[in-house]
Amino acid sequence: MNDPFVIRGDKIKGASLSRDKRLSWTEGIFETAGSGQMTLGSERSQFLGSAISEKKIKLFLVISLLLLASLLGRSFYLQTVKGAYYHNLAEGNRLRISSLPASRGVIFDRTGQQLVKNVPDFNLLITPADLPADTVARLKVLTEVSSLVNLSVAEINNLISEHEPYIYQPILIKSGLDYQATVRGKLKEAEWPGVSLTTGSRRDYLLASGEETAYSLAHVLGYNGQLSKTEYEKHAGEGYFLNDQIGKTGLELYYEKELKGYNGQKQVEVDALGREKEIIGQTEAIAGQDLILNIDYGLQKEAEKALSAALKSFNKRRGAVVALNPQNGEILALVSLPAYDSNKFSAGISVADYSLLSNNPERPLFNRVVSGAYPSGSTIKPVMATAALAEGVITPQTTFNSVGGIKILDWFFPDWKAGGHGITNVYKAIAESVNTFFYMIGGGYPADGNPTHPYQFNGLGPEKITAWLKKFGLGTATGIDLNGEADGFVPSVEWKNKTTGEQWYIGDTYNLSIGQGNLLVTPLQVASWTATVANGGTIYQPQLVKKIGEWEVAPKALAANLAPAEYLAVARAGMRQAVTAGSARSFATLPIEVAAKTGTAQWNNNKAPHAWFTCFAPYQNPQIVVTVLIEEGEEGSRTAAPVAWQILNYYGKQLQN
Repeated sequence: MNDPFVIRGDKIKGASLSRDKRLSWTEGIFETAGSGQMTLGSERSQFLGSAISEKKIKLFLVISLLLLASLLGRSFYLQTVKGAYYHNLAEGNRLRISSLPASRGVIFDRTGQQLVKNVPDFNLLITPADLPADTVARLKVLTEVSSLVNLSVAEINNLISEHEPYIYQPILIKSGLDYQATVRGKLKEAEWPGVSLTTGSRRDYLLASGEETAYSLAHVLGYNGQLSKTEYEKHAGEGYFLNDQIGKTGLELYYEKELKGYNGQKQVEVDALGREKEIIGQTEAIAGQDLILNIDYGLQKEAEKALSAALKSFNKRRGAVVALNPQNGEILALVSLPAYDSNKFSAGISVADYSLLSNNPERPLFNRVVSGAYPSGSTIKPVMATAALAEGVITPQTTFNSVGGIKILDWFFPDWKAGGHGITNVYKAIAESVNTFFYMIGGGYPADGNPTHPYQFNGLGPEKITAWLKKFGLGTATGIDLNGEADGFVPSVEWKNKTTGEQWYIGDTYNLSIGQGNLLVTPLQVASWTATVANGGTIYQPQLVKKIGEWEVAPKALAANLAPAEYLAVARAGMRQAVTAGSARSFATLPIEVAAKTGTAQWNNNKAPHAWFTCFAPYQNPQIVVTVLIEEGEEGSRTAAPVAWQILNYYGKQLQN
């Protein structure tokens, strides 16, 4: 009987196969012979499979090991190297950190008049990670949103792409939505994955109605707006969120940290559409601090009204006014015209409106009080007189004869009054702004100036003039609590030699002595040195803010005892004489005693000179300094003086009430 069996390996029921058989067969069917001998059936033999070489087996094992190593390496990279990243990414789909904005501090004037407030605002935001992944569905959502916010789909996509790294943070698409649009959006919000409508707040800057609009406060208060991407990356570590507001200019910028407060946070669990489901944790916000200013809103309005009227009356377009307390540096009013409406910025100014402002040749965004630099004209003369007295160049009794100017060889340096002012001492020189007197005390008179009338007088000279001007704060920013303050400029012999390659001439000294030439000052610097003369020799840092929260801002004296008191008293007396008998006689009609100095500053041969007027009052106990500049205003006594007169008239009446 023949029994089939299967050969596996190299043995069959204890029988061994030769080596060549083992290598030739992997599986077969055998028969048994009657004698017990095993023979291989030739006809009935069947084979399964095929032979695999040892080389192929090894190759297979190597490939398998490489694949396994690759899988293990990738697993290690994902779980260990990038584990935290993908964990956060996954958590971002489920857990979100959202901002609880702090209430921004508000701003009041010195009398308690509120100048800035926070008002509710409706915003539409998009969280990119929660938008539909499907292109068609995403386009449908964005198309419907675009009709609500009056932006094209392309504009919305641009806003999203600008903030691509922050796909799990809501991106502000539109602020200042009106109530009707917000209601329509709320009704559709559930159908718009990734879209949310929220209630926030924006700044509302107080503006009076009618002709008394206090637009000039824009240069004081500034404005705030949404963080740009660059600003966010700069301030993200300071607790800011992507859609926060930040101060851009003015006090809003300078006191950003104090006004901002500290945002709170809440960690929430969201569903697949990004909708909040549960609050996991929460940190409350801390409100910002309020600011109380030294600004008197009533005086500010009066100053703006007076300057605006003068510009209109004399057909001028640009001017500045600053009023401060000479006893402590408190800024009582600060006006720069033309100005602008801060509310246009806080509400989100359009490109067209911003272009009109930024391209306006009158530069309404420019704060002339702190950033404008102009020749000082004759307003510098009380400082020059003080310096000459202190250096012993003159005494209060020294006189010069003004005959209409000084002639040095072929050059003539004129007085403003044809024929001159006659015999002049320091009081008269200040009161009537006699150029000849200041030519003499500044540059002197060289022995070879007029060979037919040899006469020599040694003035201060350029080095001493430069030193005294810098001593009074010229050429250096005052340190007012506003950004963008200009330093002004005080020329020197070294500067001229280095920049022009020319030597310094006596004419340069004469020009510097009367506030002309390359000397540049800001209206705030003119007010500052007027205050220094008025208070007896102390320079105070001008200060807009009186109180931050509960903290009082103390006056800061930058320098004291700049000159002997008796010489500063002479300068004050000369300024008082300008009112009683000189170029500012109209101020004698005011209810308070005023001391003043006019100024007319030439700066361009083809354009009218700038008009200056600076003064203080009351004369015996100065409490206010008023400085006025009208660009291309011609004579200070004619165009700038009436502005100061109106301001002091208002101030005097307030003192009487």
